[in-house]
Amino acid sequence: MVDEAHDDLMVPARYSRQVLFDGLAARGQRALIDATAVVVGCGGLGCMQATLLVRAGVGRVRIIDRDLVEESNLQRQVLFDEVDARELRPKAAAAAERLRSANSLVDIEGLVEDLNSVSVGRLLEGADVIIDATDNFDTRYLLNDYAVATGTPWVYGACVSSYGAAFAILPGETPCLRCVFPHVPPSGAAASCDTAGVLGPIVGVVASLQVAEALKLLSGQPQMVNRRMAVVDVWTNELETVELPARHPRCPCCGQGDFEFLSGGRASETTSLCGRNAVQVRARPGTSLDLETLAARLAPLGSVERNRFLLRASIDHYALTVFPDGRAIVAGTDDPAIAESVYARYVGT
Repeated sequence: MVDEAHDDLMVPARYSRQVLFDGLAARGQRALIDATAVVVGCGGLGCMQATLLVRAGVGRVRIIDRDLVEESNLQRQVLFDEVDARELRPKAAAAAERLRSANSLVDIEGLVEDLNSVSVGRLLEGADVIIDATDNFDTRYLLNDYAVATGTPWVYGACVSSYGAAFAILPGETPCLRCVFPHVPPSGAAASCDTAGVLGPIVGVVASLQVAEALKLLSGQPQMVNRRMAVVDVWTNELETVELPARHPRCPCCGQGDFEFLSGGRASETTSLCGRNAVQVRARPGTSLDLETLAARLAPLGSVERNRFLLRASIDHYALTVFPDGRAIVAGTDDPAIAESVYARYVGT
């Protein structure tokens, strides 16, 4: 028989208020300490998700994001400040550094990388749960393929304007993302933060709903997971849960095992970034750039800044942010063809 009083002594005192919650208790807290959560994206949702996970004592928290902090992020991305934006700090690195000062007991990784069909296996390896903080459906379908193929639970979440939604996906038990949303929305068909804006409070609400589901899973209580979609609008005061469709035997992903996003069959070398008038351009796998050499080459053409994570060059009305793996963000256009042309002209890999 377990002595619960002795059991509590094995849990750090900083989690005492969480342990007092009957739904978790000491046993659940120890499960969290032994768990690994991966947050994909570190914008508004990802900042709040990572904060809640680290403060809850999840033992390993990995944050993956390809972008850098900009001033327009500060309205809702609570881990960043004006210095981060001024110094062009990558979001994943800035978030990890900030969170280490919040809980030194947690192993926090900040990975400044693009999650795609080539990198997904390496970046998500070892995850006990994956939490969606992305801004596009292509990446979500990739997460869904990986989760179903590996049996890893994940928590979908999205918000725009004052509206948001969240639900958990347990491979083999619940419908997967493609059961719920069978088709990738056409480009420009759905509202985005670029066209409709986003309020900070809805970000906090959706992220909190997602982390609550993740804590249930990580503490070994999947029976407590909400099997419906939570839908919230903080402006019109609506809060409801919506029945999800049943798992579909002809679903390409969980029904037929056709992982087309995971295989790279739907991959693109360019990605338009939400709300940025910018396009990400990916280099060939295995590319490695010497940023110092590139800075010297671009310096006569415009202003160039560099830190240990990236190079930023402003040339011909475009701002190029280039990373050591050859990946670049071309700001000043949302046209992939123009972005690729600018990339080829100035980076050239």
